[in-house]
Amino acid sequence: MDSQGRPPSEKQFEILIRMHADNKRGLRVYYVYEKMKKFGFKPSVFLYNRIMDALMKCGYFDLALAVYDDFREDGLVEERTTFMVLVKGLCKAGRMEEMLEILQRMRDTLCKPDVFAYTAMIKTLVSEGNVDGSLRVWEEMRRDEVKPDVMAYGTLVMGLCKDGRVERGYELFVEMKEKEVLIDRDIYRVLIEGFVADGKVRCACDLWEDLVGSGYIADLGIYNAVIKGLCTVKQVDKAYKLFQIANQEELEPDFETLNPIMVAYVGMKRLSDFSDLLERLGELGYPVADYLSQFFKLLCADEEKRTMALDVFDVVKTKGHGSVSVYNILMEALYKMGNIQKALSLLSEMRGFGFEPDSSSYSIAISCSVEKGEVQEACSYHEKITEMSCVPSIAAYLSLARGLSQIGEIDAVMLLVRECLGNVESGPMEFKYALRVCHVCKASSAEKVMEVLDEMNQEGVCISEVTYCAIISGMSKHGTIKAAREVFAELKKRKVMTEAEMVVFDEMLIEQTKKKTADLVLSGIKFFGLESKLRAKGCRILD
Repeated sequence: MDSQGRPPSEKQFEILIRMHADNKRGLRVYYVYEKMKKFGFKPSVFLYNRIMDALMKCGYFDLALAVYDDFREDGLVEERTTFMVLVKGLCKAGRMEEMLEILQRMRDTLCKPDVFAYTAMIKTLVSEGNVDGSLRVWEEMRRDEVKPDVMAYGTLVMGLCKDGRVERGYELFVEMKEKEVLIDRDIYRVLIEGFVADGKVRCACDLWEDLVGSGYIADLGIYNAVIKGLCTVKQVDKAYKLFQIANQEELEPDFETLNPIMVAYVGMKRLSDFSDLLERLGELGYPVADYLSQFFKLLCADEEKRTMALDVFDVVKTKGHGSVSVYNILMEALYKMGNIQKALSLLSEMRGFGFEPDSSSYSIAISCSVEKGEVQEACSYHEKITEMSCVPSIAAYLSLARGLSQIGEIDAVMLLVRECLGNVESGPMEFKYALRVCHVCKASSAEKVMEVLDEMNQEGVCISEVTYCAIISGMSKHGTIKAAREVFAELKKRKVMTEAEMVVFDEMLIEQTKKKTADLVLSGIKFFGLESKLRAKGCRILD
């Protein structure tokens, strides 16, 4: 517009600022503001507030304060909104000293902040995790003799409890009781959860009684917290009674409610009670199989409890509560424990109980078989997954590729690498670099291969047997034995490859080169139609 001799109007600048502010484009807002000043327009107080608010919300705090300096130089008088925009923005940034200066200026030039202003500040600070800052604002509120309302109390109590300062939160709770401020159920809930997290179950139960005495009905979150607390102090029978009450009150208890009870029964070796609980849950219509899967997953996530999980499973499977999902979880746990034979025995046991293994079962079996040195068996599991029109896990692909590498099946390794990258959305970087190494080998240059391997090191990708197979595959097809040996020698020099590995993979290199050379010779014979002549001379090479 300016180039056409029609300078923009103040209203047009205002529209641009409001548009960019609504779309949270802080820097665009500031750019338009600078242009507005260049054309000699002086923003109104409302527009200044809009500009500063947009900059504060986008995190450009210093720019917002620079605009505020311009605001004051223009001789404009701050409104309550102006101060609140600045104060909330500085609270968000954690710049407490500057915020208190603005707050004092508000007191001096306009008025003391009211309870809504203080609540907004506390809410902002709590949302940013700045609990110390919210306590400073609380002291400022008391200094101004502003009476906090239920929102201010509730926001601070919740912030303190989430920060682990439940005792300080409880002090404010007592203060609310003394001042007869309405206490909502959420405040009770966060305090109960806080006391349970601190191991003060007695205090949590006292609050429960106070909640009921105040005429509230506990929600499921409160039941879950108290049940968890009782189970931590081995009061599992009381916890079970609370579960029954929650069920009678139709609060629809879920796995979060039941998990502490299940863990407590197992920890106290009350496995018969654990079985009875499962039977009761089945009668009540709960998804027992799903709950057991979640339970074993959590139990096996803790290394110290994996043996305990196996003991529990020995009991529940006789009651008909086994599932493919649970078997998979336990197989993986055993694999991680190094108990390979037991993990594979679960695969056979699964079939014995009438369960059909899925792709996850066979994926774990692949890793176990490779670890055991039975690579051919691992390949048979891979074939079963393919027959099911499923895809092995990435861990299974990696394990099988390394197993095939160790027995010198170079072509099979590269085929598996391509299959994995074709089937999996985000394949392992180790495989992606293997294909790149194979491609770079076309130049028959050890230096170029080393450049790729150096990049792998920089990216933190492990140079493994799969990488060595990629070098062998690429050099046997496109390069030379000499170039491959130069790469291996450099890796040995850098102590990436051991002497033993160098000997083994050098032999694989020679065998793979012989194989590729023979394939080329046979292809040439077939291409030129020499098979019949060779057979006529008694040559049996093509048979």
